Amino acid sequence: MTLSANPRLAALYPILAGLSGDAAERLAKHTQVVDLPAGFTVFDEHQACQGFPFVLAGSIRVVKAAPSGRELPLYRVTPGETCIISSACLLGRAPYNARGVTETPTTLLLLPIGEFQALLGEPPFRDFVFQLFSERIADLMQLIEEVAFRKLDQRLAALLLGKGQRLNTTHQHLADELGSVREIVSRLLKGFAEQGLVALSREQVEILNPAGLRRIATG
Repeated sequence: MTLSANPRLAALYPILAGLSGDAAERLAKHTQVVDLPAGFTVFDEHQACQGFPFVLAGSIRVVKAAPSGRELPLYRVTPGETCIISSACLLGRAPYNARGVTETPTTLLLLPIGEFQALLGEPPFRDFVFQLFSERIADLMQLIEEVAFRKLDQRLAALLLGKGQRLNTTHQHLADELGSVREIVSRLLKGFAEQGLVALSREQVEILNPAGLRRIATG
C-alpha cells in the first residue's frame, strides 16, 4: 500500500507525504489496516504497546480507570490524529498506563514498533510526533486544571453548553464525560431543572436558560 493507493491516509496525515522514498516504502510494506467494532478495547493498562495507530475512521476514547471502576476521560483520538499514550509507551518502552476504547466502528492503520522507531529518524515524522505531544499536553493540563480547581456543577454546566440546545444523551454518558458517577450528575441535573435552566426527559436534556448555565460554568 502506498500513499497514492490510500488517498484517505494521505488526506488525513499529509505529514506522511514528506517522508523519504525509503521511509514511504517501509510504511507501505509494514503497516496493517485493522477494522474494530464499537466498544472494542484497543489497549488497556499494563499491556505492552503493539504499535503506533493512525486513525482512518471512527474514534478512540482514552480514559484513566480507578480501582473503583470510575473512569476519567483523558482525550479522544479521531481521524487525522494519533495517540500520545501510544507514543509515550513506544518512546519509553513501557506498558500502557491508560485504556483506549473505540466509540464507534473504527479503522486503524497500525505501524509496528520497529517501523515507528525507524521513522523517528525522518524529520517530518519526528516533528509530527512531538507536535502531537505539545498539543495533547496542553489539553491534559487544561483537564487537570478543571478537575482540580472547578466544581463538578461548573464542569457539568460547561459540558452542557458545549453540546447545543438539545442533547440526546444519558446521565451515565455525561458522568463518563466528567469522570464522575451517574447519581451525582443526576442530582445536579435535577437541581438545574428546578432552577429552570434545563428540561429533562428520557435520554434528553434541553437547555432553557443558557445564560444561567453560563453563570454557573464561570463560577
